[in-house]
Amino acid sequence: MPSPCPEQELADLARHVLDQLRVHPRAELTVTLVDERTMSALHERWMDLPGPTDVMSFPMDELRPGRGEADDDLVEGVLGDVVLCPSVARAQAARAGHAVGDELLLLTTHGILHLLGFDHAEAAEEREMFDLQRTLLLTFLAQRGRTTTAAPEAGRT
Repeated sequence: MPSPCPEQELADLARHVLDQLRVHPRAELTVTLVDERTMSALHERWMDLPGPTDVMSFPMDELRPGRGEADDDLVEGVLGDVVLCPSVARAQAARAGHAVGDELLLLTTHGILHLLGFDHAEAAEEREMFDLQRTLLLTFLAQRGRTTTAAPEAGRT
């Protein structure tokens, strides 16, 4: 079965997000797609929650977005891992009425934001994170001449 979202598009999106947030260009990021069994094991081990989820983020060097115009504040390092479960994304996309590829792009953006320290535990944090997530995804797709119907509130992990 063909991939619901081409690998190159995920890589291009990740580069876009990191560039827009001024993360060091040599920061390392891994995006992995796994099956439900693997995601369930990760979800249970690290979150103590049963069953698979859509996306999980595993930060490493606690890199944060750049703050200024100069690159002096950018730190090289290992950003971490984003793990996606396409079958869970497929079910979410079907319920939301949009393409699974769009859901995977949304979840990738969401996972990277978590690696960069964004969260949605509080209402103000959620607003900030989801507004930024939407902006990043829409600017990426606009550069490609595309749009999305993926809802900005999807990908709550």
